[in-house]
Amino acid sequence: MANLRPSYSDYQPTNPSDAPSPAGVGGVCMMQTKWRDEQHPSLIHSISSFLADNLFKLNFVPIGPNFIFNCGGLSVAFLFLTKWDCNISSSIFSRVQKLKGQFAHFYVIVTLPTQEQNDSFTRSYFKYGMELGKPTFVPVQDLEMGFEKIVRIAHSRGVCKRQGVIAKINAEREQSVLVMDQFVKVVTSIPGVNNHDANTLYAAIGSIQAISQASKSLILEKTDLSAEKADTITRFFRDPNYYLSAKLN
Repeated sequence: MANLRPSYSDYQPTNPSDAPSPAGVGGVCMMQTKWRDEQHPSLIHSISSFLADNLFKLNFVPIGPNFIFNCGGLSVAFLFLTKWDCNISSSIFSRVQKLKGQFAHFYVIVTLPTQEQNDSFTRSYFKYGMELGKPTFVPVQDLEMGFEKIVRIAHSRGVCKRQGVIAKINAEREQSVLVMDQFVKVVTSIPGVNNHDANTLYAAIGSIQAISQASKSLILEKTDLSAEKADTITRFFRDPNYYLSAKLN
């Protein structure tokens, strides 16, 4: 096995300002003792060196999954299937289902170096009724890539945990922008209504449902729209001759 790259730079956030301080890099890695004993010593040595270089503390413990990483206060569990054997696929997927119910953040890394193994895995995946993304399976071509994927996922989830508030705000902001874009697109499909009118209606009246229920007098009272536009809007939501002729941009 090739040596794992002893560089943590691959796992840093894209924006340098988002990167944790050096003291916060790394975390704790718990490796299952049974899994360790089943691997070639060179693999364990490479993993141990890689983790040490990247400021991870490694502990060997009798746990259910093969690995549990704790980064930034978030625990992420992994199965690392270094060899795919279709003859024991039933027990593999049974174990996956059991661990999925025990860990909120759980991933399965499976080494599939050949097309034949990939096809075999795919058949077994659907044979045993796995649901896409629950948990996430990550196919890799070799052991080096597999463990790097594990560290990448664990670190990324830890960064998200540390930046939880910021991430939540950003996600809500993005969702708000998306909702507003869709709102404007729908409202400007009303004949004669432009972007300014749509924004005015949103600020003064609210949702599309609220606008659809608003009277002409209420629109005139709450906005600077003309009487003609207010009439068009109220008729649009009540007269099929209007709403069936509208076209989304």
